[in-house]
Amino acid sequence: MRLPVPGPRDLLAALERGADQVDALLGAVPRVLALLDQAEVLLVRASSAVDQVEAVTMDAAGVSARAGGVVDRAEVLVARSDGLVARLATLLDLLEAPLTTLQPTLQTLADTTHPEEVAALVQLIDHLPELTERVERDVLPVMTTLGTVAPDLHDLLDVSRELNEMLGKLPGLGRIKRRVEEEQAAE
Repeated sequence: MRLPVPGPRDLLAALERGADQVDALLGAVPRVLALLDQAEVLLVRASSAVDQVEAVTMDAAGVSARAGGVVDRAEVLVARSDGLVARLATLLDLLEAPLTTLQPTLQTLADTTHPEEVAALVQLIDHLPELTERVERDVLPVMTTLGTVAPDLHDLLDVSRELNEMLGKLPGLGRIKRRVEEEQAAE
């Protein structure tokens, strides 16, 4: 294979092309300078964008840290709620049968209870301490003596009958006695 060796014509052609290319290069200098200016503007904008990305990244890191704290607190709450759920499940298991049995009664109570009745019940509950004290102080002592009152009442009735008979034997009181008896019968 033979290697081409440039001759004088090739050299002249290269020089002519070189001059054209030098002219082309010199004509391209303003365009290259304009491209450099645009590249500088793009570089400034890119730097600003990188700064903004860094700020967003730092904000995201802060949010991520706060979210991590929220997640930690949520995990604690979930752990506590697991215990509550277990207790509630046990309680519901225990109460299911009685509540199912009471459901018709509770439904009737809910359907027939009026707000005025609820207000009256609340008022009664408010008065229960005072009522309890009065019953213990006033009523219960009287109740303990009722066993001794019955014989006394019988004696009083016997005396009243005897007095009634004696009054009936007095002259003139018999008519008054009959009139009183007739009025009592009419009532």
